[in-house]
Amino acid sequence: MDQREKHLTRRDYYVLGSLLFGLFFGAGNLIFPIHLGQLAGKGWITATIGFLLSAILLPLLAIIAISVTRSDSMYDLARPVSRRFASFFLLTTHASLGLLIASPRTATVTFEIGVVPFIPKGTETISLAIFSFLFFLATFLLASNQQKITLYVGKLLNPMFLLLLTFIFFWALVIKGDLTHVPFVSAANSIGGLTNGFLQGYNTMDALAGLGFGVTIVNALKYMGVHNEGAQSRAIAKIGLFSMSLETIIYTFLIMLGAVSLRYTSMSANGGLAFGQIMEHYTGLIGTALLAALTLLACLTTAIGLITSLAQDLSRRFPRVQYRTFLLGTTVGAFLIANIGLTQIIAFSTPLLMLLYPLAISLIVLGILQPLIHQNATIYRTTIYLVLIPAIFDFIHALPPVFAKLTVVKACNHFAQQFFPLFKDGLDFLPFMLIGLIVGLGLVALQREPKQNSVE
Repeated sequence: MDQREKHLTRRDYYVLGSLLFGLFFGAGNLIFPIHLGQLAGKGWITATIGFLLSAILLPLLAIIAISVTRSDSMYDLARPVSRRFASFFLLTTHASLGLLIASPRTATVTFEIGVVPFIPKGTETISLAIFSFLFFLATFLLASNQQKITLYVGKLLNPMFLLLLTFIFFWALVIKGDLTHVPFVSAANSIGGLTNGFLQGYNTMDALAGLGFGVTIVNALKYMGVHNEGAQSRAIAKIGLFSMSLETIIYTFLIMLGAVSLRYTSMSANGGLAFGQIMEHYTGLIGTALLAALTLLACLTTAIGLITSLAQDLSRRFPRVQYRTFLLGTTVGAFLIANIGLTQIIAFSTPLLMLLYPLAISLIVLGILQPLIHQNATIYRTTIYLVLIPAIFDFIHALPPVFAKLTVVKACNHFAQQFFPLFKDGLDFLPFMLIGLIVGLGLVALQREPKQNSVE
């Protein structure tokens, strides 16, 4: 073992867990649970279970999969399928996280929740340009020094965020007494059912982000003196469990707040508006300012994590280009896309998520099973290629309404509804994943049988 090898203390685990939580928890993690709580109403408990499965369990499994397979990036995780698929998955996932959707969304959500209430009407376009420039400038500067990311996010920004969020929960549920008005009657067949909660968890994009943030945590461990791969794997599992446990508590309270809010406000168009109404109800203008600060902290930490993981992965995959070059290019790209507007970003994010999530979930499952299947190429390929079929149909089905009238889109939707039992629920990839695993295992067994007979 390297002489510089360090054994992490409890405080180190706390800081790294705080870092991972800060990287994960952005504005989307605030607004989507709130909106889900409103949609679910009395069925919020069932919805919470579904949401936690995709927004907590999947990201945790993603981190563990990176740890178990000892991957340096999500490229390594997907490599057993093929080099081309691994490159496709790496570039597409990071493009959606660090460039096209998640990173621009951190700026636009912060602007709409925290800035728009304080600016004159008609100045939104120029104000967004100025704000997003300052936002991504701060993101670039904070992410430029990889060794300082743990300090900035884990020790400074994230504790401030948690203090503000704790104050909001305490004020709403204890001081205002709304804890006694939380509905506890589950409505399994409501819009906030288990399946809807699961699909709403896709919007956090955390299962995809977990594949990138796991690498960020590995780098943080190296900077802290943990170089042994076995020690890194064990540390990542503990850090991920700590971070996801904290998120579980927060998600549950946020969904609860959304459900309770129906007592004093009507259903909102989205979670951002709902959160603004909730804060105004409890604390007035002070609440709006608190929400602005809360959103800024949440989005800034997540933006740092997204562009950092992208730059780290791509610089490792293409070593001729330096980390700071990828970082600068990603930051500039995210700034430009952010100025398209939040509505357009969200409209085009759903199809990509419906394509990437089935693939990501399948790779996570295969990674967890690595001790049993040993990254066998046959098993990986049968599983991923079968899952790719419903994922493509889900992508087509989720395209913005402007595409719905196209003949090819109508034909694909009709075909999928006829032959994919779980198509309407968005879970049609699950039987394909299971069949792929079984077929892959069967093919491997057949490949081994002739060798055993020849030995006999």
